[in-house]
Amino acid sequence: MKRFMIILITLLLAVTTAACAAGSDAKNDSTPGSQVSEGSDNGAANQEQDTDALEETAEEELEITHQLGVTPVKKNPQTVVVFDFGSLDTLDKLGVEVKGVPQANVPGYLSKYAEEPYVNVGSLKEPDMETIYGLRPDLIIISGRQSDYYEELSEIAPTIFMGIDTERYMASFRENVLTLAGIFGKEEEAEAELTAIEERVAAVSEKMSASEETGLIILTTGGKVSAFGPGSRFGIIHDELGVKPADPSIDVDTHGMSISFEFIAEKDPDYLFVVDRDAVVGDAAATPAAAVLDNELIHKTKAYQNDNIVYLSPDYWYLSGGGLISTAEMVKEVEEGLK
Repeated sequence: MKRFMIILITLLLAVTTAACAAGSDAKNDSTPGSQVSEGSDNGAANQEQDTDALEETAEEELEITHQLGVTPVKKNPQTVVVFDFGSLDTLDKLGVEVKGVPQANVPGYLSKYAEEPYVNVGSLKEPDMETIYGLRPDLIIISGRQSDYYEELSEIAPTIFMGIDTERYMASFRENVLTLAGIFGKEEEAEAELTAIEERVAAVSEKMSASEETGLIILTTGGKVSAFGPGSRFGIIHDELGVKPADPSIDVDTHGMSISFEFIAEKDPDYLFVVDRDAVVGDAAATPAAAVLDNELIHKTKAYQNDNIVYLSPDYWYLSGGGLISTAEMVKEVEEGLK
């Protein structure tokens, strides 16, 4: 019996030892497997992070299609040169900083850009290539007055054309604003501003569509007068705000169609909308628009007799149309001028 008990205990010890050894082996066998699996999971996670990083990098470059071509532009460029005052206006409204502007004829409401720390990069018609090159810009924004320099500027930095298509003013305005907003990640803010302006345009247009009153848009400079009609640089008054043109056949030209005071008297508009070019770019001694129009022929018009001569701000209309600030103010000026 005693011998049997010893044998039984010996067998139990042997089984226990074998089980422990098997457990240890199983643990050792499973450990490398765990490390591979863990390493595989980490590798997958790292690969996913790398893919996300690559996608994010890819998203940082946009292809901007504009009137002069297609330009790759990095998102959120840091050093920006702006020649188009409408675009400068929009970027200012959206809180985007720029580095260089042509400072000679900056609109009054954007006068801070005519001083330091902003850099003067030439004039509206002649960019200072050396200064621009020295800034090492990430983006250059131009419009009509600089279009001849597009290729040369593009050799310095990505350059985009942001001029307004006057034949489709509001649609072009919206496209330009959203293009700039997309580059700088300001889409939500831009959409809110655009919606407010478009609602105001629609209200004025609805009012004027029910009216038979006519309007004539003129620009004065150097004592001379030119007229602008539908599809022109100031054509938003007719095309978008619904004011019927006193003469729908006015030639579309950047500088307008040269006219006489007799022409104005003959067309006899209910409203006369006036842009005084000399007030922003002419000689300080130039005759103001009000004085130019102070004559017998103008006095005979319905516009004069009903006090419907509306003097428009040349800062908005001549220098910087097409910006979020300027377009809102342009619409407001016409709306307040209509009775």
